[in-house]
Amino acid sequence: MSVGYRAVGWNRSKRVYDAVLLAATLACLALFTAGMLALHPAVTVETAVIRAAGTCALLLLHVILAIGPLCRLDRRFLPLLYNRRHLGVTMFAVALLHGGFALVQYHALGDLNPLVSLLTAGGDWSRPSEWPFQPFGAAALAILFLMAATSHDFWLANLTAPVWKALHMLVYAAWLLVLAHVGLGVLQDERGAPLALALGAGVVLLCALHLLAAVRERRVDAARAASHEAPPERGAAAWVDVCAVDELREGRGRIVSVGGERVALFRAQGRLAALSNVCQHQNGPLGEGRVLDGCIVCPWHGYQYLPENGRSPPPFTEAVPTFRVMLREGRVLLDPRPCAAGTPQSLPRADAEGASDG
Repeated sequence: MSVGYRAVGWNRSKRVYDAVLLAATLACLALFTAGMLALHPAVTVETAVIRAAGTCALLLLHVILAIGPLCRLDRRFLPLLYNRRHLGVTMFAVALLHGGFALVQYHALGDLNPLVSLLTAGGDWSRPSEWPFQPFGAAALAILFLMAATSHDFWLANLTAPVWKALHMLVYAAWLLVLAHVGLGVLQDERGAPLALALGAGVVLLCALHLLAAVRERRVDAARAASHEAPPERGAAAWVDVCAVDELREGRGRIVSVGGERVALFRAQGRLAALSNVCQHQNGPLGEGRVLDGCIVCPWHGYQYLPENGRSPPPFTEAVPTFRVMLREGRVLLDPRPCAAGTPQSLPRADAEGASDG
């Protein structure tokens, strides 16, 4: 992360994003509540708010899970990924509103402790069709709380990236618990075909997006490997011809595959640099970023790396593996063997004639 990047900073882009997100969320809650009261006059305001918040949180959760594969399919969705933490915290707040109102409405007016009442609510565990739905929702909310509470770079640094990422991958467990909560609760009570179809459509859509993104990534990797791999030169390393130098735009990146690994290739200030495509922050694709202020910037969260050595500018300490680059007769060649993270490289000039070793 560069000196100029702040982990929590509401620049103009984030302010606009947050304003639109807040307005859309409030509009969804208001419209659903008003519609519920208009269509069902006997329903109380509290019940309408509970259902509105639950529906809104469910929609936001599906949007959050769709952003990742959408970005793999179309780079125009990257701004959503950059602000996905804000979307996740908003979703948790709406889900908490749903759970809090439900806890008060249905469990706080009896003799039992509300949490005890929630966990011991009716239902028959011996018959799956009659399982109580509320414990599933409570478990999902607990997971979402852990994720919202750790949605800050402070926790990423202290938990370490692998632990932090494993924790946030629990969003899929939360999604399954939410599906069980809705399926066993609302659908059982109302048996509404439109709602069942909507829930099923959301599941099918998410699964299809993830499958399409996975297939596309596999095809892209296979195509890159087939078109770029070159036979080893006699007495030399197995350099790989990856592209023509004219295909690289100044200040922009390109992702290539060498030796089964994705490499981010950049034309930075007239020189050629190659780094691991995996950002040390959240494994973001560096090759989809750009060069700003002399640094390669990850498109996900703004982490920056110096082209010549793959290190973040001081005082930050992140570093990614680098690759040797060679320019020969207008073609860019890479040594597929990565160097240790932070290893300095001699970057060949993009306009150099003949062969120049990197």
